[in-house]
Amino acid sequence: MQVVPEIDIPMLSSYARSKGVNLILWAGYNAFKKDMDAVCAHYSKLGIKGWKIDFMDRNDQDIVRFYEQAAATAAKHHMTVDFHGAYPPTGLNRTYPNIINYEGVYGLENMKWAAPEVDQVTYDVTIPFVRLVAGPTDYTQGAMRNAAAGNYRPVNSEPMSQGTRCHQLAEYVIFDAPLTMLCDSPSNYLREPECTDFIAGIPTVWDETIALDGKIGEYVVMARRKGSKWYVGALNGLQERNLTLDLSFIGPGEAVIFADGANAHRAGRDYTRTSTAVPAHITIHLAPGGGWVLETLF
Repeated sequence: MQVVPEIDIPMLSSYARSKGVNLILWAGYNAFKKDMDAVCAHYSKLGIKGWKIDFMDRNDQDIVRFYEQAAATAAKHHMTVDFHGAYPPTGLNRTYPNIINYEGVYGLENMKWAAPEVDQVTYDVTIPFVRLVAGPTDYTQGAMRNAAAGNYRPVNSEPMSQGTRCHQLAEYVIFDAPLTMLCDSPSNYLREPECTDFIAGIPTVWDETIALDGKIGEYVVMARRKGSKWYVGALNGLQERNLTLDLSFIGPGEAVIFADGANAHRAGRDYTRTSTAVPAHITIHLAPGGGWVLETLF
């Protein structure tokens, strides 16, 4: 119940609602569980719509019980829950659908401190075949500082991702996350309106998913549909490659494509954005640690 005095939650909640936005709060689980019913009742009255609960960091009986208690208490007060610092989902979100995401992953936040020998790129093209089979993940992607292979180093104050800009964009298509995050500084998103507009507009739940191609630890390509719109994303591992995709199932129309730029293997931020007719078949080029995204405009 302790809040930094300079953070005026009623004012922020009211301002957010005037913009058509609802707020959730981050909370350490140990403080949250002390009197979670009173906590949820208090902040629900202030207009807060949910919680990102963190630092459980284990899966013993006490913590498993806490998950159910937290979900039930939040549901009682019409609040959502995102379990960060969490073990992977085990189906509890089917009993309590107000649970909208789990972490249970070596997410992008680790790039603030991970040693240069950590291979996040290969991890990214492995978890769709392993961790994501269990359910959604709070990975926290969207970095605008992107380090090509060999250029990454941990910088806590100005962290970077491994791989290219389009690798980051494609993660919003490939990774299942009903609640997605933006990991970077607002200043960086203001400087990158093309990528920011794409991230802001992408759906977080889907009507149809098609696995187009992939090999565990090497690359993955998926198509997802929301309503009449299709998104196709490709994530690449450490080896440069070309892939030929059959997109004839999408049908005619216009699309926007984000692709690795000519120098993306040296400068991870290099990308191109082009408008085109939806191709029935297309060969795409992926830089090491690269990515590719197609968004239809219909």
